[in-house]
Amino acid sequence: MAPIPTPSAEPQDSPDGYVGLDAPDAERLARQRGWSTVRSLPPGAIITMEYRTGRLNFEVRDGLVARAWKG
Repeated sequence: MAPIPTPSAEPQDSPDGYVGLDAPDAERLARQRGWSTVRSLPPGAIITMEYRTGRLNFEVRDGLVARAWKG
Protein backbone atom coordinates (compact mmCIF):
# COMPACT_ATOMS: atom_id res chain seq x y z
CA MET A 1 0.00 0.00 0.00
CA ALA A 2 1.29 3.47 -0.85
CA PRO A 3 2.08 5.79 2.06
CA ILE A 4 -0.34 8.57 2.87
CA PRO A 5 1.26 11.86 1.82
CA THR A 6 2.00 14.32 4.59
CA PRO A 7 0.99 17.87 3.66
CA SER A 8 3.73 20.45 3.95
CA ALA A 9 3.45 23.07 6.66
CA GLU A 10 1.84 26.35 5.76
CA PRO A 11 3.91 29.51 5.98
CA GLN A 12 3.62 31.41 9.26
CA ASP A 13 2.06 34.33 7.43
CA SER A 14 -1.18 36.25 8.01
CA PRO A 15 -3.47 36.60 4.99
CA ASP A 16 -4.62 39.97 6.35
CA GLY A 17 -1.21 41.45 5.49
CA TYR A 18 -1.97 41.19 1.76
CA VAL A 19 -5.16 43.27 1.81
CA GLY A 20 -4.68 46.55 -0.02
CA LEU A 21 -1.63 45.40 -1.99
CA ASP A 22 -1.41 45.44 -5.78
CA ALA A 23 -2.46 41.92 -6.87
CA PRO A 24 0.69 40.97 -8.87
CA ASP A 25 2.93 42.22 -6.05
CA ALA A 26 0.86 40.32 -3.47
CA GLU A 27 1.11 37.10 -5.50
CA ARG A 28 4.88 37.47 -5.86
CA LEU A 29 5.27 38.18 -2.13
CA ALA A 30 3.10 35.19 -1.18
CA ARG A 31 5.22 32.83 -3.29
CA GLN A 32 8.41 34.27 -1.78
CA ARG A 33 6.98 33.59 1.68
CA GLY A 34 6.38 29.94 0.82
CA TRP A 35 2.77 29.61 -0.33
CA SER A 36 2.71 26.73 -2.83
CA THR A 37 -0.47 27.93 -4.57
CA VAL A 38 -1.76 31.48 -4.90
CA ARG A 39 -5.19 31.98 -6.42
CA SER A 40 -6.53 35.40 -7.50
CA LEU A 41 -10.29 35.60 -7.91
CA PRO A 42 -12.74 38.28 -8.98
CA PRO A 43 -15.45 39.33 -6.49
CA GLY A 44 -18.28 36.80 -6.32
CA ALA A 45 -16.35 34.05 -8.13
CA ILE A 46 -17.79 30.57 -7.80
CA ILE A 47 -15.10 28.38 -6.24
CA THR A 48 -14.82 24.94 -4.72
CA MET A 49 -14.81 24.85 -0.93
CA GLU A 50 -12.21 22.14 -0.29
CA TYR A 51 -9.39 23.21 1.97
CA ARG A 52 -5.92 22.97 0.43
CA THR A 53 -2.91 23.27 2.71
CA GLY A 54 -0.45 25.79 1.33
CA ARG A 55 -2.98 27.69 -0.80
CA LEU A 56 -3.61 31.40 -0.40
CA ASN A 57 -6.68 32.95 -2.02
CA PHE A 58 -7.06 36.59 -3.01
CA GLU A 59 -10.27 38.38 -3.94
CA VAL A 60 -9.11 41.12 -6.31
CA ARG A 61 -11.07 44.31 -7.00
CA ASP A 62 -9.71 47.03 -9.29
CA GLY A 63 -6.26 45.41 -9.23
CA LEU A 64 -5.97 45.40 -5.42
CA VAL A 65 -6.38 42.56 -2.93
CA ALA A 66 -9.69 43.21 -1.17
CA ARG A 67 -9.74 39.96 0.85
CA ALA A 68 -7.30 37.13 1.51
CA TRP A 69 -7.77 33.71 3.12
CA LYS A 70 -6.06 30.35 3.48
CA GLY A 71 -7.15 27.16 1.83
